[in-house]
Amino acid sequence: MNEAKFDVLVADIGMPGMDGYELIRQVRRNEGKGQRTPAVALTAYARVQDRMRAMVAGYNTHAVKPIESYELLTVVASLSGRLDRS
Repeated sequence: MNEAKFDVLVADIGMPGMDGYELIRQVRRNEGKGQRTPAVALTAYARVQDRMRAMVAGYNTHAVKPIESYELLTVVASLSGRLDRS
C-alpha cells in the first residue's frame, strides 16, 4: 500500500478481485500506531449480519445502497469531523 493519508475511506464491499472486507483488513494492518482512517462500507448487503461483518472487519460505519447523495455526504462529513451541527 502507498503512504497516502486520507480523511475518509469509502469502499464498496462487492468488488471484483479483493472484496471490501479484505481491503479494510489490509488498510488496518498497514496503519501506523495511533493512526486509524475513518472508513465507510458502502454496500447493497443490508442485513444485520452484513453490518456486523463490516464493523468486525474494521469499518466505522455501514451505508446501504442505494444511498441519497446528501446522506453519504453527511456520513463522510461526520467521520471526517467536518459536520457542521449548528
